Parts: sequence; C-alpha cells; structure tokens
Amino acid sequence: MKLSLGSLYFGESSMNTLGFGLGLRPDHYDAILSERPSVGFFEALTENYLVPGGKALHYLERIRANYPIVLHGVSLSIGSTEPLNHEYLKLLKGLSRRIQAPWISDHLCWTGTEGLNLHD
Repeated sequence: MKLSLGSLYFGESSMNTLGFGLGLRPDHYDAILSERPSVGFFEALTENYLVPGGKALHYLERIRANYPIVLHGVSLSIGSTEPLNHEYLKLLKGLSRRIQAPWISDHLCWTGTEGLNLHD
C-alpha cells in the first residue's frame, strides 16, 4: 500500500529513499540553482507548470537537472460528483513524463463544480 501526503511518502518502493523534500517556490529558484541546497527532492505545485513553456517551466527543468521533482496538485477534484477532467490528466501525464516525476499526489477533495476551480 502507498500513501502520499504532500511531501511525505509511505510505501514499499525505491521512492522512499529520496529523503526529505521542500516545496518549490518561485522566490527560491535562483537560490536553489546557485546554492544547491542539500535536500532529497523538491515538490512542485502541478498547476504552476501545466503550460507549454515560460519562465516557471524553464526553472523547473533547470532545477530538475539537479534534483528529483515530485508533483502535488490541487485541481484533480477527485471528490467531485463530476467526471475527471481528461484534459487536465493529459497535461499532467505530459508534465510527469517531461520531468520524470517519481510520484504525483493531489488533494482528495471536491475543488470545483460546473467548470469553476476553487483550488480549495
């Protein structure tokens, strides 16, 4: 059995050997690249990187060259009565493959309805 809670991972897999991770925030991109802190991985907020290009994705790829990146989303809306958003899943799959994410987690909640996403 595997259970992912934010940056914590419990399960039988080589993934639990990544150590402790930190949330990846734009304010820290340059410091991460220049100082190379001693952390096992960074956790990126999925929705910030579901774009075809741009500054955020550029930094994510540069940081990924030195660290594993796990993804944590807030928009899958698994608890909703509406069907899963297949376009979101397609973008998530592409991002995961692009950065070779060791794992992906998301909120198990109802984050949207009728096309409106509240991220709560």
